[in-house]
Amino acid sequence: MSTLTVSLPDSIRRRAETLAQTDGISFDQFVALALAEKVAVLDAGTYLAERAARGSREKFERLLARVPDVAPQAGDEITP
Repeated sequence: MSTLTVSLPDSIRRRAETLAQTDGISFDQFVALALAEKVAVLDAGTYLAERAARGSREKFERLLARVPDVAPQAGDEITP
């Protein structure tokens, strides 16, 4: 673990403290979780962009053409 000093606007600090208390966790835990969520979102975006760059429209369409053209099973229909 490491210590980090951060300057926050008072209004954000108060709101975060209230939310942490509502969740039954410390302010420090709340901030750590919030930062972890942000990191996860940014990492996911990077991962998806990398996967998309490796994709091939031609391969996708070739695979899609293999899907049989049949009516959906009972209960799987899309209703307008």
